[in-house]
Amino acid sequence: MSSFLNLLRRNANYRRLWLAQVVSEAGDYFNNVAVFSLAMQTTGSGLVVSGIMLSRAIPAVLTGPLAGVVLDRFDRRRIMIASDLVRSAVAFAFIACVHYREAWLLYALSALLMAASPFFTSGRAALLPSITSGEELRTANSLTQTTQWATLTAGTMLGGLVTARMGYPWAFAINAISFLYSAAAVGRIRLSRLPAADTEARPAVGTLQPWRDYKAGLDYMRSVPLVLGIGLLTVGWAMGGGAAQILFALFGEQVFQRGAEGIGTIWGFAGVGLLVGGALAHLAGGRLDFAGYKRAVALSYLVHGAAYVVFSRSTWYPAALFWILLSRVGMAVTSVLNNYQLLRTTPDCYLGRVFATLESLRWFTMMFSMAAAGLASEYFSPRAIGVAAGVLGCLTAIVWALADLSGRLPEPPRREPDHPNS
Repeated sequence: MSSFLNLLRRNANYRRLWLAQVVSEAGDYFNNVAVFSLAMQTTGSGLVVSGIMLSRAIPAVLTGPLAGVVLDRFDRRRIMIASDLVRSAVAFAFIACVHYREAWLLYALSALLMAASPFFTSGRAALLPSITSGEELRTANSLTQTTQWATLTAGTMLGGLVTARMGYPWAFAINAISFLYSAAAVGRIRLSRLPAADTEARPAVGTLQPWRDYKAGLDYMRSVPLVLGIGLLTVGWAMGGGAAQILFALFGEQVFQRGAEGIGTIWGFAGVGLLVGGALAHLAGGRLDFAGYKRAVALSYLVHGAAYVVFSRSTWYPAALFWILLSRVGMAVTSVLNNYQLLRTTPDCYLGRVFATLESLRWFTMMFSMAAAGLASEYFSPRAIGVAAGVLGCLTAIVWALADLSGRLPEPPRREPDHPNS
């Protein structure tokens, strides 16, 4: 905790980025809870929830590659600000769904909201090495992801309460205002120069060729076994993770019959687990060598999958909350450790494309997982679907462990450090 506080106190640029993250992500979860609750209240169908998730996944898949190229070629801060302004306008438009309760409008606005998101989320990750140096990078990575999960905990719990007690318009308005604050905070980040690697690799604007540039990023990812392995790990998680997004709504509304507060509480306990896992990963990250890191990833994913299976079978609500918490502990440890490896080894000129590609892979796989879960919800119970999702998590852990044992995950060289201004 002291390292987090020291980073925020000493590094003004990171502090501004962190404040933007806190406010905008908390607002995001107000939107998530309100949209899913509104859909369930209006239709009572898991298939509609699946449709909303797909309407969010498809634009993220399609715009992710473009976001990666743009973030590696232009000022990442300006791109992030533009993303915030677009998302604010869309978030305000969600208020219309309260009076015009048609599923297609929820689909359309969800699609617009997510089309702009990769330009911010991938940009935030790619910006970290440019505003931190040395040990700060490991701390910033841990704090950024831990904060993401803290806002999940606070945002979903508060979002559920606000939606239930104050109504849907307030939840959507808070989300819209949060994006405006984020844009203002990112606008205050100051860098005197671009990182050296980025300056050398960035061509003139007139020579920009999106497909050529994106293909160069894919070639880089394929050439580094660890980056490729993390990408495949992302796909493995998303095979079950997509179903989990829908299952949280189904468990809150149908299995435990607790409405919007039930959805918010399940997401909230998942967020607590992510916080615990993030803290554990930060403590372990400074002590693990590369071999230990790979073993920790395998074990964490195994815990994640097995705990999700038990959550899906639990009939006592408090026990279910505990198991979903434990499942997210395992997921968080893996996420923090993997992201740090990417940040310390990927050249700056590829960071935008690497993170955007991983985000697109995640959403692409989740899209099919969500579609399958939505269709399955018409024929099978949420508990049966949850067990299948947990088993997929366990299989992901086994595949990673086998790749490690066979020597297919060698340690890549570290990136040349930048010396950004704070």
